[in-house]
Amino acid sequence: MSDILIFGGTTEGRQLAEFCAANAISCAVSVTTAYAASLLPEGVRVYTGALDCEGMQALVQRGHFAAVVDATHPYAREATANIRQACAASGIRYERLVRQQEDACGEIVHSMEELTSLLNRCDTPVLSTLGSRALPALAGVKDHCLRIWVRMLPAQAHIAEALALGFPPAHLIPEQGPFTVSQNIAHIRQSGAGILLTKESGSIGGYPEKCQAASACGIRLVTLARPQEAGHSLEAVEAWLLRTDREGSV
Repeated sequence: MSDILIFGGTTEGRQLAEFCAANAISCAVSVTTAYAASLLPEGVRVYTGALDCEGMQALVQRGHFAAVVDATHPYAREATANIRQACAASGIRYERLVRQQEDACGEIVHSMEELTSLLNRCDTPVLSTLGSRALPALAGVKDHCLRIWVRMLPAQAHIAEALALGFPPAHLIPEQGPFTVSQNIAHIRQSGAGILLTKESGSIGGYPEKCQAASACGIRLVTLARPQEAGHSLEAVEAWLLRTDREGSV
C-alpha cells in the first residue's frame, strides 16, 4: 500500500505515527513546528512547516499518497478545511480523526468574539491556556498588557508574537503540557488570575485537570466550546489502517 499522510502536531497524530511505525505501516507526517517533529518516532518521514491549501495540495500530489488522515487539533478549523479541500482537489481519500469529547465545564462561549466581549465587561486578571492562535484576539481586550497572562508552547515564534502584541515577558508561561492539577494551580496562583480560559481539549489535552484546578482555586472557568464535526476515533483509524494494510489498498 502507498504511504498514508498524517497531518498531525497533536498527541493523536503522534500516537498514530507510533502505531504505524510499530506495525510497519508506511506513513509520513506533516507538522508545523520542529518541536512537533522532534516528538515523532524514528523511521517516519516528516514534513515540517506551515502549509496553506495550495501547499497541502502540492504535498499530497507530490507524495503520491493513498490516503490522508487529518489528526489536527479539534479547534484548527481552517487547517481541517484546507486539508479537506486539498484532498478533494487531488482525488485522495480523506479521513478525519476526532478527539474524544468531554462535558464542558464552567461558563461556555462559542466564539472568540463572545469570549473577548465577556472579558471586556470585567477587570479581572486572566490566565489564558488557549494557545498562541488566540493571541491576536486577546490583544484586543482592554488592558490586556496588564491583566492577561498567557500559557503556550515554548516556541520562539510564539513568544516573539506575544511580545510584539504587547504581552509583557513576565506574563508569559512558555511550557509544554499537558499539566497536572497541581501545575495548573501553581500557574493560577503565579498569575493571580480570577478567570481561567480554556478549550474543551479532552482528557488528552488536560481539560479535566484545568477544571479541577479552577474549582480548587475558586475562580471562574470560561470554556471555548469545541466545533462540532464528524469523524473517527483513534482506535477506529488504527483498525482501518491495519485492515487496509493487509488488503494492500484503501
